[in-house]
Amino acid sequence: MASTDTPVGKTEVDKGARDGGRDSNQDLAGLEAGLDALDAVQSRRVPFRQTFVKKILPPVTAVVLVLVVWQILVWAKVTDSYKLPAPSVVWDEVEEAWLQGTLLEYIWTSVSRGLLGFLMALAIGTPLGLIVARVRFIRAAIGPILSGLQSLPSVAWVPPAVIWLGLNDQMMYAVILLGAVPSIANGLVAGVDQVPPLFLRAGRTLGATGLRHTWHIVMPAALPGYLAGLKQGWAFSWRSLMAAEIIAQSPDLGMGLGQLLEAGRTNSSMSQVFFAILLILVVGIAIDLLIFSPLERRVLRSRGLLARS
Repeated sequence: MASTDTPVGKTEVDKGARDGGRDSNQDLAGLEAGLDALDAVQSRRVPFRQTFVKKILPPVTAVVLVLVVWQILVWAKVTDSYKLPAPSVVWDEVEEAWLQGTLLEYIWTSVSRGLLGFLMALAIGTPLGLIVARVRFIRAAIGPILSGLQSLPSVAWVPPAVIWLGLNDQMMYAVILLGAVPSIANGLVAGVDQVPPLFLRAGRTLGATGLRHTWHIVMPAALPGYLAGLKQGWAFSWRSLMAAEIIAQSPDLGMGLGQLLEAGRTNSSMSQVFFAILLILVVGIAIDLLIFSPLERRVLRSRGLLARS
């Protein structure tokens, strides 16, 4: 008669295997929970005091320090007053422009040109950068030219642009494009070069080819470098525009910040010169804080490189 009893040794082995498997599953679950805990960042509202101390107070202190040093130099009479006006005199220029209704006009004339020119450079520089990054022959042909154009001072493009297009807005946009497109394209090329080859192979394995491969694999992976190129492209756009406005003078062009700066030099008014420089700095800083800094924080946060707060 066949025995129905299970051998004791085999039972203990099976039980041990089941216990070991259960322990392994528990260990894996604990490991996953630990990794999730490391990845999870507590979201909480930052107290205003902490925000004020870390983000607001340092730049305000720097501005106050510059104004104090400036005023001390004026009191010490290190140079003639017409060469170094007091901060209060420059502030009088700001008040006068505001009361006359020309302050916002100066700013909008230059900002509208700069942003439109930058968007045009973005539309041209992005596909150009992708082509240069992905096609070896084109990269070998025009890659060095892009690098050379990026190092060329923007002011060098103003005389030929005036001769080709005349004193009009098209000349301004041409100077902006010649200054910003190489920076945007080279930034995207650098971003694509830093994409791990494993990402590209994984995308092809999953069936992403052609434009889908570029849109879903290459561009997201190259986004940090591309964003750096955009920031540099905006800086070149703004600098190119200022150079064009300073050199090109015409009633048809209106009065932008560059024209305001040149008018101060023509009138030997250092208060107006400082006023124009102040507006140029404020606009450049505002565009960076309102547009590029939030984009940069979002990209870094999406990659786990910036803690949520």
